[in-house]
Amino acid sequence: MKNYCLLFFGLLILSCNELKDKSDALNPQVETVEIPVLNLLQANRLAQLPLSCMNTEYPNKLNQTIGGAEDLKSPKELHPAFYGCFDWHSAVHGHWSLVSLLKNFPDLDNRAEIEKKLLQNISKENIEKELLYFEGKHNKSFERTYGWAWLLKLAEELHTWESETARTLETNLQPMTNLIIDKYLEFLPKLNYPIRVGEHPNTAFGLSFAYDYAVAVDHLELKTLIETRAKDFYSNDKGCPLNWEPSGFDFLSPCLEEAALMKRVLSIAEFGIWINDFLPQLKNKNFNIETGKVSDRTDGKLVHLDGVNFSRAWSLNYIAKELPDYKHLQNIANQHINYSLPSIVGDSYEGGHWLGSFAIYALNSIE
Repeated sequence: MKNYCLLFFGLLILSCNELKDKSDALNPQVETVEIPVLNLLQANRLAQLPLSCMNTEYPNKLNQTIGGAEDLKSPKELHPAFYGCFDWHSAVHGHWSLVSLLKNFPDLDNRAEIEKKLLQNISKENIEKELLYFEGKHNKSFERTYGWAWLLKLAEELHTWESETARTLETNLQPMTNLIIDKYLEFLPKLNYPIRVGEHPNTAFGLSFAYDYAVAVDHLELKTLIETRAKDFYSNDKGCPLNWEPSGFDFLSPCLEEAALMKRVLSIAEFGIWINDFLPQLKNKNFNIETGKVSDRTDGKLVHLDGVNFSRAWSLNYIAKELPDYKHLQNIANQHINYSLPSIVGDSYEGGHWLGSFAIYALNSIE
């Protein structure tokens, strides 16, 4: 009888272990990782990325529509403020990077040099010339909405930076800021369907940054329109296929960008109901998502996956903010930052001309 009992308990233990193994396979434990920190040393390293390219004219991807031979001008002639860093939007968020670092790190190396370069590029005269390009017949939708969003993020950063330099730069930039606001106000009512890709035209990303600006400066018309359009586009979305992400060269997560936008425009209670339908798996404490893996950082498209790691991180941190049930998402955000951060400084120009901005914004999202 004793042997039968021992056999029974042995089988019971084996059975329990087997069930535990199956459970662990379905719900793998997420390893707690080191929290990345944006300190002065890191800030000085990251500042070198936009500094090294903000006045580097070539190589350059203009993305312009040419209406005639008169439009064939150099990048600096067309965009005297934002001609470096390979393309217009990267130049814009490179300037944002430096403003953000100056604002948060008063002892940043080369501070005087950086402020001088910012004032030279974002001058009243240069912004007037930038406006001429946007007002031309053939490029009215230029940089819609990715570059528009980063321009407003730059304007927001200047607005919230208490310094004499910031006031000058904000004033100089204001005509372009006003133009981009007008473009949003004109475009959003005409957009019948959101754009859900993982690259530049992503509607949720474009609305999130514009919304942050509207809140910061209390622009009620822009804020209200974005709230309305976000709810029009996304209120009824359910079961976003997060397991389909990322695509081969995404730098944004369509699912997480949308969730971060809805967190902005809904009340906490409304968002709790919405996210349970849209991404119910996020609430599972064992939820995890593998980082985007980069196979070749000299390939300008494949290196986008470093960007998706940073943008996922800032979206996950925004979703988790003030929601204790989603605090575990912060660890996943840290995993994503830690994977890509060591590779971007000193790496090839294909990633270096833009990834610093993504890294800084992701690091800023950590609480």
